[in-house]
Order: sequence, then structure tokens, then C-alpha cells
Amino acid sequence: MFENPATISSTSPHLRKSGSKSVFIDPGVDVYLGVGGGVSEMGDLKGSSSPLHITTMVPSPIFLWRFKVILFLFWALCCCKIGWDSVMRMSIDLRDLFLYEAFLYYNPLLLVTMMVWLWGVNLWVFSQGSVNYAKVFDLDHNHLTHREMWKCSMWMTIIVPTSMTAYLYLYSHGEVSLAASQPVLLYIAFALVLIFPFDIFYLSSRYFLLRTLWRIAFPLQPITFPDFFLADILTSMVKVFSDLERSVCRMVHRQVATIAWFEADAVCGSHQIAIPLVLVFPYICRLLQCLRQYKDTKEKSSLLNALKYSTAVPVIFLSALKYHVMADSWTSFYRPLWLFSSVINSLYSFYWDVTRDWDLSGFTKIFKFSRPSAISNLLYGRQWVYFWVIGSNLVLRCAWTYKLSAHLRHNYITVFTITAMEMFRRFQWVFFRVENEWNKITKSHPMGEISLEEDKLLGSTTPHDV
Repeated sequence: MFENPATISSTSPHLRKSGSKSVFIDPGVDVYLGVGGGVSEMGDLKGSSSPLHITTMVPSPIFLWRFKVILFLFWALCCCKIGWDSVMRMSIDLRDLFLYEAFLYYNPLLLVTMMVWLWGVNLWVFSQGSVNYAKVFDLDHNHLTHREMWKCSMWMTIIVPTSMTAYLYLYSHGEVSLAASQPVLLYIAFALVLIFPFDIFYLSSRYFLLRTLWRIAFPLQPITFPDFFLADILTSMVKVFSDLERSVCRMVHRQVATIAWFEADAVCGSHQIAIPLVLVFPYICRLLQCLRQYKDTKEKSSLLNALKYSTAVPVIFLSALKYHVMADSWTSFYRPLWLFSSVINSLYSFYWDVTRDWDLSGFTKIFKFSRPSAISNLLYGRQWVYFWVIGSNLVLRCAWTYKLSAHLRHNYITVFTITAMEMFRRFQWVFFRVENEWNKITKSHPMGEISLEEDKLLGSTTPHDV
């Protein structure tokens, strides 16, 4: 008729402290277990029928964030220490060549990682401001947010330097075959993740990227804003593509982690014809896009834009001629032509950035956050922002010519710095280019119609593609 009282073991950490007695709980008694393990009755003994409530301790988000930061700093310190010790093991006469080869393999992925970080910052500013970037790029509800972009870039920040550290350590300790496998496995892993056909790791976003890259390489269809926007970004990453070509060339010819650096350069060096072809390819794609736009719209501005991209072709091929002509011919004839074409390309590109891509009259909204913050108060409506953007754009446009020139790439640290600066210039360019496109959309469509489409987009209950 009566059930036996429920007994909780005296060894339970929730109900007993060291040295305490066993605790017996009547089924009709509602018991509250505090964080410290104490037991208290709650409610009437006769009428209470509530289940047992147990409060568990959950680490605070601040604690988890600090713990992750400490782990990241510890990892960075270990990588720096191991990498430095590995480099110091090499003899002085081979140290520069050793660093050059390691830098060649990992430089492209480090720059891509930097670009992903900056794109995440772009998305964060757009999400805080008045520009609807999802509408501008015609994205669905599965598009990646700035948080997801930062997650991807964080993993890339961890994986790429870790592989580089392993390469330095293994090669300096004589494990040449294992060292050679590090960049090869890293490149294969990145390629597989990008083309992985299963519905994991942001499949819809990866498919959108691959489809856009295909449309850029073969501009046979009407050109959309994402098509030429990504193509413009690719023109700022030609250094990445040229280094990728050289790295893959060495991997194909089995010349990774070899002491025969000069033999490797004889096959995959800066003199090979593939280098200027890789450098010019994004500009040719962008030129063909402009011609396709002119075919569809008959706007003369498309032809002028195509002319802008065509000015990069002489810069690239005149520079490459240094490896195929006599030194006197280069100094007296080809070098002045290269300098002249470089000035034309830099000034023309700068003019187009400021007057066409940005449209100075549209410098109004991008830093006006929906919730004002210290950043928006510092940037929004400040004249120094526009002077900085325009001035730095001119300087970096001229400096970018350095990178387009194959004969100036012997100092890899300088080239890496200039390439990183070019990506920062493109990062600034993105804000005003997207804002200008958003201003065009709002002028050509009633705001009510845009708001209705936004409500549909935000109101979708379809789960995010992860």
C-alpha cells in the first residue's frame, strides 16, 4: 500500500558534503538542491508533487572566451618557439633559401586567411549599418554571417601556421619526406573542403562561390553584381594565384623540401611563361565581363571600364620580358614602357574607383550603425575618413604595380607586405562599392517593396545550412 521512501546514495556529490549523512527523500517532498549541495524543502509536504529540481553549474561565456584566448595565445607561442628554433638550426648560408621556400608554399593560404578575416569585418559593418548586403548580392537566408566567416577564418588561422610550423620542424630535423608532405596535404585538404559535395560545412555557400567562380571564368551569361564584385576582388589576389601556380608546379615536379632550390627555380621560377598568364587571367575575365555588359546594355561606360582592365596587360607582360631580352634592351627600351604603362594603369584605376565604383555623392550611410557605438561615432560623417580612403587608395594603387611586375618579386617580404596592403585597400573599397550599389537599388525600387522582401527573408523559418 505504501512505497518505500526513495533513497539517494550518500556518495552523490549533489546531496552530500564530506562527512555528512545519507539523505532520504519522501516522494511527496519537493527538494531544491542548491549549487553548494545543500537540501531544502519547498512547498507543503502533503500537496507538493513537483519533480526534483537540480541546478547545475554552467561556465559563463566570459570564462569560456578567456579560456579560448589563453589556449590560442599558448598555441601561437608554441608555433613561434618551434619555428624559430627550427630556423636557427639551419646554417646561415641556407637559412634565407629555407625561409623563401617555406614562405612560397604558405604565403598564398596566409593571404587568403587574411582576406576571409577582412570580409568578415565587412559583413559585420553591413549587419550593423543601413546597407542590406543580402539584397545587394541577392543572397538567400542560408548566407554566411560575419560570425560564421570569423569561425572559418579562425580555423584557417590555426591550421595554416600549424602546418607551416610542422614543415619547418621536420625539415630542420632531417625528416625531409614528412616535411614535403605538409604543404601537399594542406593544399589537398583545402581543395577537398571547397568541393565536398555533401550537405555539411556550408554547402550552399560553397556552391554559390564555386558557381560564381565558374561564371567569372566563362562570362557567357548576363553579368550579375556578385560576378563582377568577386572578379574585382580576384584582381587584388593575383599574387596568391601566381604563388599557387609556383607551389603546385613544385609539388608536381616533386621539388618540395629539396635542397636543389636553384634547380627548382629553373623549372618553376619567375621566368616561366605561366606566371604572367596567371597574373593577367583575372583582368582578362573582368574585361570580358565588361564587354558582355556592353552587349547587353549598350552603355559606353562598360567599354571604358573594359579599357581600364586592359591597361594592366602591358604592365604584366612588359615586366615578364626582362627574363627573355638582353639587359641593354630592357634598360633602354622596355623598362621605360613598363613605367609608363604602370602610371597609366594606376591613375586610370584610381579615377574609376573614386568616380564610378564609389560615386562620391554616395559617401553617406555605411558607418551609420543601427545602434550607435564608439566606432560609428568615430567614423560616420567624418571628413578625415574620406580623405584617408581616397589618399590611401591612390598610394596603394601605385604600390600595387610593384606586385604586378614579376621582375620585382625577389624580395618576398616586401611583396607580401604590398600584397597585404592591397587587400586592405580592397577591404576599404568594398564598403563604398556595396553602399553605392545599395543606393542604386533604393532609388530604382520603392522602399516599401524592398521592406516587404526583407520581411520575407528575415521571417523565413528554414534552418541554416551548417
